[in-house]
Amino acid sequence: AQSVKDVVQSLVDDGMCHCEKIGTSNYFWAFPSEAAIKRQNQLKALEKDIEQLEAKQRELSDSIEKAQLGREQTDERSSLNEELAEIEAQWNAQQTELQTFKECDPVLMKQKRAESVVARDAANRWTDNVFIIQSWVCEKFNMDASDFAKHFGIPADMDNV
Repeated sequence: AQSVKDVVQSLVDDGMCHCEKIGTSNYFWAFPSEAAIKRQNQLKALEKDIEQLEAKQRELSDSIEKAQLGREQTDERSSLNEELAEIEAQWNAQQTELQTFKECDPVLMKQKRAESVVARDAANRWTDNVFIIQSWVCEKFNMDASDFAKHFGIPADMDNV
């Protein structure tokens, strides 16, 4: 009995038959023509997809042919292609040369100067913070500044930049 229930439930899950609960009973049914209609609908949908894809293929083939019309290999075209290759090679060489001189770029130099000012200000701010902490610790714990520097590894010549 359990295997019959499992088989019928799998048929319902696969959509091969229908189930309806009427009262306390479950009724299962399937129409013979229903499967054929499903297959026909699926076949029509696939044929429609094939037609659309074939139309797209024809359209793309036509666009390829149109694109090839002005691109026949002629002496003028080959000479222009060679000239283009030479210009691209020259441009690449100039780009590599430009990279070697990038360090002297005025915009980059201006940016580095601005960054160095910010870095100097930050270094001075942290140096001031260390001196503030040093004075607070020396007052709070009655400690000498040289002892503080010795215990915390602060060099004697540390000063603002």
